[in-house]
Amino acid sequence: MNQQNKSVLKAGWEMVLGLEIHVRLDTESKLFSGAKASYGAEANAQVSFLDAALPGTLPVFNEKALAYAIRFGLSVDAAIAPVTAFARKNYFYPDLPKGYQISQMDKPIVGKGQIEIETEAGKKTVEITRAHLEEDAGKSIHDKYDQFTAIDLNRAGTPLIEVVSEPQMSSAKEAVAYMKAIYTRVTHLGICDGNLQEGSFRCDANVSVRKMGDETLGTRAEIKNLNSFRFIEKAINHEAKRQVKLIESGGQVVQETRLYDADKDQTRSMRSKENANDYRYFPDPDLLPIVVTQEMIEAQRALLPEFPEAKMARYTQAWQIKTDDAEIIAFDQALSAYFEQAQGLTQAKADLNAKFLLGEYAALLNAMESKISQSPISAADYAGLLDELAKGSISRKIAKQVVENMWQSGDTAAVIIDSQGLAQISDASALAALVDEVIASNPSQVESYRAGNDKMFNFFVGQIMKQTKGQANPVQTKDLLEEKLK
Repeated sequence: MNQQNKSVLKAGWEMVLGLEIHVRLDTESKLFSGAKASYGAEANAQVSFLDAALPGTLPVFNEKALAYAIRFGLSVDAAIAPVTAFARKNYFYPDLPKGYQISQMDKPIVGKGQIEIETEAGKKTVEITRAHLEEDAGKSIHDKYDQFTAIDLNRAGTPLIEVVSEPQMSSAKEAVAYMKAIYTRVTHLGICDGNLQEGSFRCDANVSVRKMGDETLGTRAEIKNLNSFRFIEKAINHEAKRQVKLIESGGQVVQETRLYDADKDQTRSMRSKENANDYRYFPDPDLLPIVVTQEMIEAQRALLPEFPEAKMARYTQAWQIKTDDAEIIAFDQALSAYFEQAQGLTQAKADLNAKFLLGEYAALLNAMESKISQSPISAADYAGLLDELAKGSISRKIAKQVVENMWQSGDTAAVIIDSQGLAQISDASALAALVDEVIASNPSQVESYRAGNDKMFNFFVGQIMKQTKGQANPVQTKDLLEEKLK
């Protein structure tokens, strides 16, 4: 049993997990209608006749969704089907007006693939069974009216890919790592906005337990509609412990769909779990099979970005950036784009860029409660600040002051440094005179330092920085002090 399970399940038990991740594709219109697919509109304001299931309406396929699905498949080294087709998945809910969902069964667009995750035990490869296109259902709202359920069909028909994993994860932490890996893929591919709160990225977790050493999988329960990395971990751990307790007390786990209640930190039964034959899948007669050409595949392959893992390796190897800094930048799309754009325009070393971006600049962003994508400082102007810092015109302390001024005024670093007289004092004779003055004014501290109190050195540096308002060249200052305090 791996270390990740010891704190969750009793000795002798292990969990087996598979995830079905629903990725809402970021297209302007729905999968089979021209209605808008954006989030946040007034209830039922984005519903076509097709979405409302008016008789005689026919679906028209959104080719952009197909392109996005192919792009995802290529990103996880999956097989792309040469012919893909849609089927009707029949079930009856108030938020599904047609009485069936258009999905894929026998011929999904994306076949077997894989993705690597980081676990506490090291790297692990999780196999992807398939990823298929389907339309989303509407939304039932149970708390708006006392005696009625409200139906909002804005979401009905929005395009999804459902990414189905093999049952190869053995802890909730591994499931979260896998979910985050898929999240990183789809957001970096530009096919999903990744907004968990809006339901753009959510998953169903299939959870089962078994005795250590058993080869047979236990009966699974499916936890529906988890859209939080924190809640998926808690939901899986609770469900696995529930199943172990049930089995040990003489009961049996039944195959069912369950919901997770975050307030009570527990799962509860929703309905018995259907099998594929319960849905009575059959080919959709209104949609012809789609032939996927090699040209279509290569067009999407050309759009694959550099993924964070590759960026991180490039940052650490080619640009000599610290691993921790490289990871933070590489896994943040907006931050890495800003960082690289500035690096292409500055003479400063990439390591200085990374340190200032994640240090003083990040502190400014936090203070302003802003993101790098919202910064009024362009990457080009930030590069100008890095140039001033790299050539020694200003110190890091002054650079912090300058970047704050740039944010407020919109001026460039050069203009601010010149107009406010912030340039670093690097004149050797002027600094030597200051050093002599500080030494002469503090004889007892000089005696203490020369007697072996090395910490007193920082006192002298501080005095000079105080007199120059932080503008003394720190390297020259330290060299002069070392020489004159011998």
